[in-house]
Amino acid sequence: MTRTTQLLPVHGTTRHDEHGLLLVLDQRLDGHDTFLSGRLDLGQGPAAVRIITLDDVTVLRPMETIEVTTPSWAGTLHLPHGLRPRSIPDDLTAAARTTHRDLDALDEAELRYALTFLGESTTEQIRIARVEAIVSALPAVEGEAA
Repeated sequence: MTRTTQLLPVHGTTRHDEHGLLLVLDQRLDGHDTFLSGRLDLGQGPAAVRIITLDDVTVLRPMETIEVTTPSWAGTLHLPHGLRPRSIPDDLTAAARTTHRDLDALDEAELRYALTFLGESTTEQIRIARVEAIVSALPAVEGEAA
């Protein structure tokens, strides 16, 4: 059995699609691996779920039968894979420092978007241009000239 590295209390609502039950969390999971599996315990014992975190929502898709008889639910999500570190690449950090721009000014969604935008670069030239675009949109570090 996989060792559980993190337990999270979760709650949400139910939806159904052509493939069956979806458990939509009330709050998006930030900092957790997505498109992986976990175990959800709704008081009937843990059941395997697929964790799908998109831009603004996290959905759990049961991989086995789960009985949910109400539109709202609450339980505990067991994450065997724990937190996903979100690290800012060295080239982006260096460019921000050189131009006295504040990467800490980005909120979680903005940082996720910027890192995804940068990570999808297909050539070095595109990556350099994207680093420049991200850095130019950042505010100046307080107390320093840009």
